[in-house]
Amino acid sequence: MLGRDNVLEILRKAIEYCVADVTQAAFGIGESSLTRFANSVIHQNVSERNAGLAVKAVIGKRIGYATTNRLDERSVRAVVDRAVEFARHSRENPDFVSLPKPKPVSAVDTYDERTAACSPEERADAVAGMIAEACNVGASAAGSLSNGCHEFAVANSLGVAAYNLSSSASLTTVMSGDGGFGYADRVSQRVGDLDPIGAAVEAATRSVQSRNPESIEPGEYDVVLLPYAVSELVEALGYLGLGALAVQEGRSFMCGKFGQKITGENVTIWDDGLDLRGLPRPFDAEGVPKQRVDLIVNGVANAVVYDSYTANKEGRESTGHSTGGVGTYGPMPANLFMQSGESSIGEMIAGTKKGILVTRFHYTNVIHPVLTVITGMTRDGTFLIENGKITKSLKNLRFTDSILERLSNVELISKETKRQGWAVVPAIKARAFRFTGATEF
Repeated sequence: MLGRDNVLEILRKAIEYCVADVTQAAFGIGESSLTRFANSVIHQNVSERNAGLAVKAVIGKRIGYATTNRLDERSVRAVVDRAVEFARHSRENPDFVSLPKPKPVSAVDTYDERTAACSPEERADAVAGMIAEACNVGASAAGSLSNGCHEFAVANSLGVAAYNLSSSASLTTVMSGDGGFGYADRVSQRVGDLDPIGAAVEAATRSVQSRNPESIEPGEYDVVLLPYAVSELVEALGYLGLGALAVQEGRSFMCGKFGQKITGENVTIWDDGLDLRGLPRPFDAEGVPKQRVDLIVNGVANAVVYDSYTANKEGRESTGHSTGGVGTYGPMPANLFMQSGESSIGEMIAGTKKGILVTRFHYTNVIHPVLTVITGMTRDGTFLIENGKITKSLKNLRFTDSILERLSNVELISKETKRQGWAVVPAIKARAFRFTGATEF
């Protein structure tokens, strides 16, 4: 690790070299290690260390952006010069006002020494335990276990100087045998939270339950969606239209809907980059402190997230959701939460006369962003529910459905939530999910 002072010194020099009117420099450096396994055998151990410096130069209303992963003085000067040159040859952006000015950044505990130092031997021991669970049920295990740490800092010539040190750990496993598949994953900023054996038992059990799958006719079915599947829906909403740029460009499902009901009253979704239940980071890619933003409240479209550019267009303040770079994607929520309920997965199944339990989705793609229509497939554990019980394993199904329609028909929400990717979500039971095709596996 370089440490706060050394990292900010790199940014200070880059800004000092720049002859633009206003300059922003962002720097990230990290180490990551991964143990990968397949066919119940570890076959890869890799470690990587990399760094990147990004410079944004502003001349009037012209903006240039350049990056490098070489940190010697000559390379730093060169990337600054490229950013300035790009700015000089760019078209003016009449909507650009300014880069952000400094604001106090909250202290958040995002680093765990044990996670950063986790060795190949420790990862191998954890994987061995997971493989043993697969062997216990006659399944083959595949997946990966990774850990790492990352330093990230942003500074600009207006006085912003923000630094964060974080750690991360994740595991993914798929277990298979006799035509059955089971999946589990975990992610945390602390490797001690992952519980590899618990994840392995989950995947192994589901691989047994899903053996000998049968076909079912596509159609509309009530569904019980595990958090793996729910996270796909919630994250897709964030990508499709919970950022201000999507609204300003007229391609968001929130357009013209603020203050109106767009989901069921039992659905509340927000973004909070400081909540330790997620994967917090105290500031965004412009060094602006994160704010909690209540996006959908009791089914009502309430707000979207902003970066400095989209906020200045509306005379607002950034909510700390810049995605960095040249701003092509605009601001997006990256720490989403869906409000939990009072039910359990067992109660959802028991209350279903005929429906389908979905473990997770695969190869999900967008069809219509404003209508929030997506398509994809089920994967790694799809089951038929009849008269309150799981009666058989099903072959995977293709679906084409509207996220907002389905969230308008949620009957039950679980008390328990799961940290999943960049969302923390419960399981849900929803009516009339549209399955549009069948598979042979």
